[in-house]
Formats: sequence, C-alpha cells, structure tokens
Amino acid sequence: MREFFALLTAVFLLAVNSTVAQVDSTEVLLESDTLVIIDDDPILAMMDSLMTSNLFNHYCYSSDVDLLNVFDFAKDSIPVYTDSIYARRLYLLDRETPMDLGYNSTVKGFIDLYARRRKELSSKVLGLSNLYFPLIEETFDRYGIPLELKYLAIVESALNPTARSRVGATGLWQFMYATGKMYGLQSTSYVDDRMDPYKSTEAAAKYLKYLHGLYDDWNLALAAYNSGPGNVNKAIRRSGGKKDFWSISPYLPRETRGYVPAFIAVNYIMNYATEHNVYPEVCQLSFFDCDTIQISKGLRFDQLSAFTGISVEELSRLNPRYKTGVIPENGKKHTLLLPVDKVGVFLANEDSIYAYKKDEAPKEIIEQEEEKITYRVRSGDVLGTIARKHGVSVNSIKSWNNIRGTTIYPGQKLIIHVNRKNG
Repeated sequence: MREFFALLTAVFLLAVNSTVAQVDSTEVLLESDTLVIIDDDPILAMMDSLMTSNLFNHYCYSSDVDLLNVFDFAKDSIPVYTDSIYARRLYLLDRETPMDLGYNSTVKGFIDLYARRRKELSSKVLGLSNLYFPLIEETFDRYGIPLELKYLAIVESALNPTARSRVGATGLWQFMYATGKMYGLQSTSYVDDRMDPYKSTEAAAKYLKYLHGLYDDWNLALAAYNSGPGNVNKAIRRSGGKKDFWSISPYLPRETRGYVPAFIAVNYIMNYATEHNVYPEVCQLSFFDCDTIQISKGLRFDQLSAFTGISVEELSRLNPRYKTGVIPENGKKHTLLLPVDKVGVFLANEDSIYAYKKDEAPKEIIEQEEEKITYRVRSGDVLGTIARKHGVSVNSIKSWNNIRGTTIYPGQKLIIHVNRKNG
C-alpha cells in the first residue's frame, strides 16, 4: 500500500509541475530528412518508470560484486568443497522440488565445469536470467511445470535465443524444425518462432508436460527432451523395464547420459554461485524493462530505429524472431518487444514510422517455410554444386553440418534447409 501511495504522489507532483498537458515534439535531422518525432506523455512515462523500478527491485539479481562477495573471496579465488558439502546443498535443493536432484561423481564433474572451467559462462547466464527467467517462470507456473526446469534453457542454449546447433536445433529451447512445428512454431524466410522467447517457452512447457505424462518422472522427461521418447523407450527395454534415469543411463545415447547430470549441476551453480565466487554480469536490461506491442503492418527495424533511437542491432537482440530485421505484412499480427521507455514513443509516432521510407521496403514479401532435407553426397559432388542445386550458400551448408573445411565424401549425409512457398 505504501508503494501504491508513493506512485500516486509522484504522478500528482508531476502533473502539478506540468502546465496544461501539451504534445511536445522533437526535430531530428537524418540523412537530409527532417523527422518530427512526438515525445511520449511525461506523466505516463513516469508511471512506467516507477512500475518498472519496483518490479526490477523484487525480481532481479544484483550485480554488485562487493555486495555479493559475502565470503570475502579474492578476485581469482576458486573455492573447492568436499563431496559431503555438495551432497548436502543438493539435498536442500531437492527438498524444494519434485525434480530428482541427486549427487554423484558425474554431477560433481559438471559442477566443476560450471564453477571453474566455464565460470565466465555461468556469470553471463546469471545476468541474462534477469531478462528470461521471469518469462519462463510465469509460463511454467501456468502449465504446472516445476519452476526449476527454467534452468534447462541454460543447458540447451546458455540463454541465447539465436543459438543453433550443428543439426539445426534452434532457440532458447533448441527445437528441431519438425518438433517446433508440432507445437505451433513456424519458420519462414522472415520469421522463426523457435527464436521467439515467448512462443518457444510456451511450446517447451507443452512438450515437457507431454513427456512427463509419458513417464511420470521428470528426469526421464528430460532425457526424452534431449534424445526423443524413442531412445528412452529403447533404453527402458534394454534395462529390463527399469524406469529411472540412472538405471537406464548406460543404454542412452552418450550425450543424453550427461544431460540430466548437467541439468542438476546448473541447478546447483545458479543457487550457490556466490559460494563459488561467481557473480552475474551487469544486468543491462531486465524482463521488466521491456513491453510488447502488436504490429499488423509491415515494418523494418531501420524505420523503427530512426524514430526511437534504438539501434538496429539492439532491436534484433530484443526481437530475434525476425531473421532479417523485417516484420512481414501478411495479414497476421506480430509481436514487437521494446524497452518500456520507448513504447510510448512508438505509439505516439506509429503512423509516421510506417510511412517513413516505406518505398524502400521489399516490393513483394513472400513468406516461405523452411523444410529440412537430407542429401547423400554422390561421387564428384562438391559443396558449391550442392549449394547451387538447392538455392543455399556453401557457408550455410557448412554451418548446418558443422563442417570446417570444404572436404566431403561420397555417402556422407548433409542436412540442408530449403525453402518452399507457404500455401
């Protein structure tokens, strides 16, 4: 209640200090064109700022190392603990979740990985968690998913929404093309929903809930998320019908054997980072610093940048779903994520933004769906001819198949993403 009255007081004082509400505008000289940009309403902007600050203080990690370093570690100190301490800490975490967070030598190896050898990565994801964890927690809460499963996104992508594996798994949750489509994630020439944190998290919640329904065990659900239910079912049969992860682990693919231990280790390090002298990178932007708006017209990031002052690079970082910086006009509504303090500017100048350099937009926007095919290399094939045959680049083929040089051999299978018109 105190915070509510503080908010009202601030708004009241701002209103008193302002004369009759007026619409202000700013002239910006850009490439010989004078842009007239209407400023946001100052009272509404203040309300947005106060609300954002309140939410940020409740949900975001501090990045002040001096404040967080309660154990007074030296800067380069790497604390090491006994097995009993690791086991005790995981036992305490295990009591707070339906997940099975057991401790063993494999888990210890992954704790060492995240706490020492990949310490910089742990710091980075601690900082990025301010942007993505509130969204994931809110979604998982709606679906009745254990909130600890938010750490799975670290194992999958290190909280990088544009991450792409050598086999084509994409986004925060590393959806393959076909699985993503099953859960409503569309991929076209301009848009890839797998890189949309909102849509992909919704899809991940549905998929995880489905997998848990198959096995009634979260660790087996995680194993199936990584390697597919088919591999888990075969491992259960080969183990003589056992239905716990550690019993069937020897019969799972090698990567999946380390998947659940890695997940447990990430749970540990995210809760005991300070004890390992690991601190989050500075939180440049949190989930609560951003808001979404609906776009129903075609829009390019350079048009938006001219009026809001947000760089095209930053707009791409906030909206990785749009692969080329173009929001297509196709009769559908599209979501745009902006810093809260720029939403009002967008709404005040919306018509002008759409009209600005509209003629420079692509004459025809044709959306195309991507289709993944497997090509078997024939004798005499080279990457250049294969790329031309499928209308893709050599670098793309190399990226999709984790090829460093240009050497290929007959019989080799290459994954190629081709486009086909939607419809």
